[in-house]
Amino acid sequence: MTTASMVRAEGPLWGEHEHMTESISAQPTVVAGGSTGRILAARLWFGGIAVVVGAALIIQIVLIFTGGQDVNAFQSTVGQSLGTRFFHLFSYFTIQSNLFVLGTSIVLALNVWKNGPVWRVLRFDAMLGIIITGLVYEGILAALVHPTGWALAATIGFHYISPWATLIGWFVFGPRPRMPWSTTALGFIWPIAWLVFTFVVGAIMNWYPYPFLDVSLIGFADSVRNCLVILLIGVVIAVILTLLDRRLPALVHDGPPRTRRPRR
Repeated sequence: MTTASMVRAEGPLWGEHEHMTESISAQPTVVAGGSTGRILAARLWFGGIAVVVGAALIIQIVLIFTGGQDVNAFQSTVGQSLGTRFFHLFSYFTIQSNLFVLGTSIVLALNVWKNGPVWRVLRFDAMLGIIITGLVYEGILAALVHPTGWALAATIGFHYISPWATLIGWFVFGPRPRMPWSTTALGFIWPIAWLVFTFVVGAIMNWYPYPFLDVSLIGFADSVRNCLVILLIGVVIAVILTLLDRRLPALVHDGPPRTRRPRR
């Protein structure tokens, strides 16, 4: 074979190589709000939180059905009807906070980029409520209740794993930003409504979910003072969360993957 024929034979192959190179370079680039590994880790983390909180809630419901211990109650529940025990259960700030965590964690496990004005308030309330739950339980309530067996397992889920796993997940994965000041303000509708509901129920049923709110034990003035202290703590936590939300990096950035096409 002559040199000229070799050049002619190799020519089309070289042209095809150039064409393939141009085709590859022309492919769109996927720009994601975090790498695939980070997104998977975030979904697994939030999914794990949902599993823990869901399991704790199931355990507590079964305990109530079977006459077992209510891990939130600091007073005896002997003689209470099943309906009363369930009403009390879902009146606890702890349970409501964990329901927020359960719902938002399930959503984040399915769609870690979930966003929207209502969603932001729900996520904020989950964060604020569960942090207060963890602090108040450790600082005040842990010494008043002594759960054992399955009740202890539910307590660990509600009061230890849920608060701090939720906070760690927010610190590490975000996504951010999600907390403008308008969300912070709207986030206090639920805690304030819960306090109003608690005092109305207490006046009607003479039952208060926590001893530091129990008017029959400590009086109305001290009860209101304790509410204001906890609200002030909540405001401080909310301000810190809002400021950090604007400044902290996160492994999952804001927004789902989007396609960026190269310039020609």
